Order: sequence, then structure tokens, then C-alpha cells
Amino acid sequence: MDEVTLFDQLGSEPGVRRLVDAFYDHMESDAAYAGIRAMHPPHLDGSRDKLFWFLCGWSGGPQLFQQRFGHPRLRARHLPFAIGASERDQWLDCMAIAVRSCGLPEATHTALWPALSGLADWMRNQAN
Repeated sequence: MDEVTLFDQLGSEPGVRRLVDAFYDHMESDAAYAGIRAMHPPHLDGSRDKLFWFLCGWSGGPQLFQQRFGHPRLRARHLPFAIGASERDQWLDCMAIAVRSCGLPEATHTALWPALSGLADWMRNQAN
């Protein structure tokens, strides 16, 4: 029997793209996320693509990020940015809003949330 991956539960590439776009749209429009918005370039197209490519592979779909850039080395790539509890929480809060706005089933949210929470916490490089 084939395993149903998070990628499948998210709706494959179109669903992951919706999630990423909802995340960045909300981050860009809500001042509550100014801290994490400031870590991004003025134009978000590249950031949207990189998160989309990463989340596709991370969730069990095609390894689009690896095909373009090699191993994600996610934590190392984020070391230039001060990421503490506040930034982690902003990212998670914004992602939670994006997940809800995509109308994903509760089972998908339940499967996705611990993985996203662990990922966000792993990115911390500040004690606060």
C-alpha cells in the first residue's frame, strides 16, 4: 500500500504553492510579522519559490530544492539571521493562518503541525 505523504495531504504542488502564497501574502500584509518580513528581500518572488521548492521535498514530494541547490542545509542558510523565540513564533503564527486559509482538513493540520513546529524550533539560533 502506498503511504499518503504530507505532500499528498497538502494537495501536491498546487496545494503547497497555495500554502506558500498564503503564508507570504499574510506576512507581507500584517504588521505583526514585520520581524520576519524584515529578514526577506524587498521582492518576495525568490523567497516564495525557495519555500515552495523546499516544502515540496520536505513534505514527501519531489526534491525541487535539492535539484536546484543541493542539500537544503536549512539551518546553515539561516545563520545570518537572528532567529529567536519571537521570530519562530511569528513564523509559526503566520503559517497557522496560512494553513487555515487554505481550508486544509483537520487531519492534515494535525499531521502537519508537529512537523512544522519542530522545523521552526530547529531554526532558532538565539537563546531568547
